[in-house]
Amino acid sequence: MRKLAFGYSTRCNIRCEHCVAVEDRVDSRKMDHDRAKEIIVEMAQAGVGGISFSAGEPFLYFNDIAALVHLCRQIGIYTRMVTNSFWAKTAESSDRHVSELKTNGLCQLRLSYSRWHQKNVSRNNVLNAARSCQKIGLNYFVSFVTDFSKADDPYEQFLRDHGLLFFPEPLIYAGRAAAFDRRQILTDYQSNCCDMNPYLTPDLDMYACCDAGSHFPETQFFYLGNLNDHGMEQLFVKTETNRLHNLIRTMGITAIASFSGMKARDIITYSKCELCRKLFNSPETLTRLRADVSQLEAWQR
Repeated sequence: MRKLAFGYSTRCNIRCEHCVAVEDRVDSRKMDHDRAKEIIVEMAQAGVGGISFSAGEPFLYFNDIAALVHLCRQIGIYTRMVTNSFWAKTAESSDRHVSELKTNGLCQLRLSYSRWHQKNVSRNNVLNAARSCQKIGLNYFVSFVTDFSKADDPYEQFLRDHGLLFFPEPLIYAGRAAAFDRRQILTDYQSNCCDMNPYLTPDLDMYACCDAGSHFPETQFFYLGNLNDHGMEQLFVKTETNRLHNLIRTMGITAIASFSGMKARDIITYSKCELCRKLFNSPETLTRLRADVSQLEAWQR
């Protein structure tokens, strides 16, 4: 099933130091609502079965997004919304928003949470939003962004103390977080495969990866094109037939890094997205991998 992260707007009401979704541009952009509806219909025709409304803060355009969610339900597309929970200051406000989304057909709410988010939004907002989901019967989870430092321990403990469903998400050193001092980690020698669900911007640019795919300025490795120039089906086919994109999905970034010449002891100090950026934002490395892609495809146990 094809899935896509839908960036309706870049506007956000908070400014987190770690945000990967930001760019150098100070202006916020929003997709035309009627055009957004047309695109969603085109997505359904192209076999898209899941959409995540993300990028800026979707609740700033609550009525617009609720209408798009309703359209998705009508044409059989699974929907998720990603939010910082600013709207859940009280239990009453939280219940009202969650109930309306549930009525319109939202399938899941993803609540962003971290020590950086919570400088701007009270963690009790996240608790209210989760409690509303539990009460009203809307699937949810808390996305706990962390750099795995001890500074995050009290934030994780808060989630555990209140019995909330949460999953740790590694900090991506891109966007504003590119200025952070990178914490060296030691991981298992794991494959680091990635599903690479595409991301659509408000300007209708489409990237093959929804995480940091738009932050490869040296190579634009994940850029697929603009919907004003290409059809949705054409852009999906472009990534689905890209041999390196498919190797990221199936072989994994770790094996590609080893093939490229990285030492194993260096590979295990990188998270998946960091390792991907190191490989594919390097024009020299990318040129070599493209030239040797047939050999890379045979690089298997």
